[in-house]
Amino acid sequence: MSTITCISPIDGSVYAERPALTAEAAKAAVDRATAAGAAWAARPLQERIDLVMAGVAKVGEMNEEIVPEIAHQMGRPIRYGGEFGGFNERASYMAEIAEEALADIELEDSGAFRRLIKRVPHGAVLVIAPWNYPFMTAINTVAPALIAGNTVMLKHASQTPLVGERMAQAFHAAGVPEDVFQNVFLDHQTTSDLIAAKSFGFVNFTGSVGGGKAIETAAAGTFTGIGLELGGKDPGYVCDDADIDAAVDTLIDGAMFNAGQCCCGIERIYVAEQHFDSFVEKAVAIVKGYKLGNPLDPETTLGPMAQARFAEDVRAQTAEAVAAGATAHIDPADFPQDGGAYLMPQILTDVTHDMRVMREESFGPVVGIMPVKDDAEAIALMNDSNFGLTASVWTADTARAMAIGDQIETGTVFQNRADYLDPGLCWTGCKDTGRGGGLSIIGYHNLTRPKSYHLKKA
Repeated sequence: MSTITCISPIDGSVYAERPALTAEAAKAAVDRATAAGAAWAARPLQERIDLVMAGVAKVGEMNEEIVPEIAHQMGRPIRYGGEFGGFNERASYMAEIAEEALADIELEDSGAFRRLIKRVPHGAVLVIAPWNYPFMTAINTVAPALIAGNTVMLKHASQTPLVGERMAQAFHAAGVPEDVFQNVFLDHQTTSDLIAAKSFGFVNFTGSVGGGKAIETAAAGTFTGIGLELGGKDPGYVCDDADIDAAVDTLIDGAMFNAGQCCCGIERIYVAEQHFDSFVEKAVAIVKGYKLGNPLDPETTLGPMAQARFAEDVRAQTAEAVAAGATAHIDPADFPQDGGAYLMPQILTDVTHDMRVMREESFGPVVGIMPVKDDAEAIALMNDSNFGLTASVWTADTARAMAIGDQIETGTVFQNRADYLDPGLCWTGCKDTGRGGGLSIIGYHNLTRPKSYHLKKA
């Protein structure tokens, strides 16, 4: 039997261990979820909504305990108060739109015919959630999947094993049946085997490109529905008419918050050349004000990365860039490090797209900044990427932002903001960022299938 182990980035100690389910136990969990599906889907929609929202509220009641647990598991400073605000916002929005999103589409109800399209649940849904925003990313799918009448098995990342347990504890206490929502600990092979065995009607995965490929490989030939939100290399573009102070505050926060470990974090910035020097000066001043340290210290603003190996990859990208001619603006003496998970923030200029730090996902507190002469050059650089999750455009002209956005290969276009997930909008990407879409009405469409009725009346 394999073990799921969480090594705390705070001090490298083992924070939590859980045994992974055997193949037989995992199959039994699937069977229970499948068997529970019909009764759950038959419950009135409002009853499912009320139970899910009661579970969400129970998570909120645990927040004081959850915040330090998150710090221990993945390193986010306690000063930021956890994720319940976004967790509740997303679930609440999906609850509010459920009746409209899941309503029958009535085409005809005459003396001769009734024709309509229903949206019906897939059945058992597997949610594979990541560690970087462990509650918010999980609820994106868990809440609408349950509300739509699916049963859910949640497999959380090994770095954040307590999150799934907390959610299951809360939802079960609220009255969601245990077989309808299960937290499971699975190793990679068992997960792949379950998918290959057509155990699920839908699989949602948030994580690495490699993980997404493994999911697709396992699902090949099963015709299982898949939603994949994978890597990103999200750009920011500061136009010549932008509010520079607002742009630098938001973009640098988007690059550095959560130690840069954000799906839609800013990883590269392009600035109109006349504002370049000012932007860099302001950015450096902001970053120099951070305090790197133990996330359990309320004064800490920048905690460790989730794993030492993640930090090492960012160090390697940065060192390669500097060796190739990039200029590093943050002095290591300002941020004492241990060479492990604690990683200093860094701002790089004189970067090019020949450097890994401007092309590969960094997922850490480093950002490269380049000057551009006009919109055309910025658009070309923003599109010069294998990824397409979000892009942030800074301009006073909304028509200009729309025109630029129409030319950017991305899932979301922001104007004058960044690094935010609006539950009313479809959360989606293109290229190596993945496929599908979560939240919004489209999220419900992906978590159900259309079923047509053509009824000839006697």
